[in-house]
Amino acid sequence: MCAPAQYGSTVKLCMFHPLDQPMERGWPGRLDGDHVVQLAAQTLESFFTGGGTAREHAVYPLAAARLLAPVLHPPSIRVFDDQSTFWFANPAAIVGPEAEIPARGDSAALLPRIAAIVGADGQIAGFTGFADWRSGPAPPPKDRDFALGLGPLVVTPDELSGEPTLVVHVDGDTRTFGDMDFDWEAARSLATEGTRLRPGDILAGPVPGTVDPIVAGSTVELEIEGIGSLRQRVR
Repeated sequence: MCAPAQYGSTVKLCMFHPLDQPMERGWPGRLDGDHVVQLAAQTLESFFTGGGTAREHAVYPLAAARLLAPVLHPPSIRVFDDQSTFWFANPAAIVGPEAEIPARGDSAALLPRIAAIVGADGQIAGFTGFADWRSGPAPPPKDRDFALGLGPLVVTPDELSGEPTLVVHVDGDTRTFGDMDFDWEAARSLATEGTRLRPGDILAGPVPGTVDPIVAGSTVELEIEGIGSLRQRVR
């Protein structure tokens, strides 16, 4: 067992399990090149709450690990259309990398987003990918109440600099979006008015564009510079 490690501001984190030890929640991990280092915390929320300090345990090849949703059961999800407007989404709809997305008709739509994950003291601890799935024929808000993709990695704020590019690949076809100019601190401040944010709360940023229609059977990847590629399938 290694001594406790205090990480700097630039870290890539995940939830994972070894391929030969499947588990629903998995373990927190830190990416180190093509390996993932197990961290001694129950969840990433508890890791952030503890100030980013954790003992390091076993080291696994990344190729022998399955990445999971970074936050499986967020206390709340706020989805922002801009810095002054948000709506609440369903925490039970969170799904991670390689999930199958059930299209309710013969197609679905993807609204790619970047999401902030709240850590200690109501502050933003990191950023990850957020796949906002929509599918009819149900009207809003039921058309978006079934799948919210999250992952694959959480990068600490200094790792995500500038305006990262969002790229969506659908069976070989590619669409590229520039990240919207979004004031994360203003969004966080709005979210805290009259209440408090808890570790694991999710603040999803606005949509730079929509990919629609995505037919059943398609493989979709939301690739975000610095965060990685969130791969899911529509069934």
